[in-house]
Amino acid sequence: MSDPTEANGTAGAGEVAEPAPPAGAGERRVRVVLVDDHRMFRTGVQAEIGQTAVTGVEVVGEAADVDQAVTVITATRPEVVLLDVHLPGGGGVEVLRRCAPLMGDAERPVRFLALSVSDAAEDVIGVIRGGARGYVTKTITGTDLVDSVFRVQEGDAVFSPRLAGFVLDAFASTDAPPVDEDLDRLTQREREVLRLIARGYAYKEIAKQLYISVKTVESHVSAVLRKLQLSNRHELTRWATARRLV
Repeated sequence: MSDPTEANGTAGAGEVAEPAPPAGAGERRVRVVLVDDHRMFRTGVQAEIGQTAVTGVEVVGEAADVDQAVTVITATRPEVVLLDVHLPGGGGVEVLRRCAPLMGDAERPVRFLALSVSDAAEDVIGVIRGGARGYVTKTITGTDLVDSVFRVQEGDAVFSPRLAGFVLDAFASTDAPPVDEDLDRLTQREREVLRLIARGYAYKEIAKQLYISVKTVESHVSAVLRKLQLSNRHELTRWATARRLV
């Protein structure tokens, strides 16, 4: 069976599709790059929204990690990037940091919409601080996602209803907590492992949930303990609970 991304001309992860001809005058069109480390999810999103003639969304590239994302985004200069929060190589925040000049381009800004399974406040606030224009969870329907993409293209801020409260608490409230420097030392993936450890998950359970090996989980836990100067998972759990990360 042929690859569905090849059938409609969409590039695979780390690759760039051939430029499409310009849309007709007045036609609603947006060029998008998908960034997610799960190929099956990228394929599903492509099938759901990437029917250019129907939705007006043209998927011009895909990426599975931070380095691929920066390369593809720089090469294609899409109007909107659908960005997962947890990625190999430093997470969505690192992509935003490295693409900051493209976001600041007054004539052709590249705008980012986070699309993640996570609804944790620190993930939402982290990518918004990094420059994303919105954050929606992967429970969103295809129709709503297409609408969100166009709204972000037009400069609007878009959030799943529950997540908007996190942003208001962090940026609008005068008594919002300051940036947690200890937490900021951790990568997005390390934060996710930290949260699951604090909830009492075993290493094997974490590996299964995050689609990584047990050895990788162990490496992340070691890195978290080292960065936070903690000795064991019990101290780690207390640290996370005190910050209401559980």
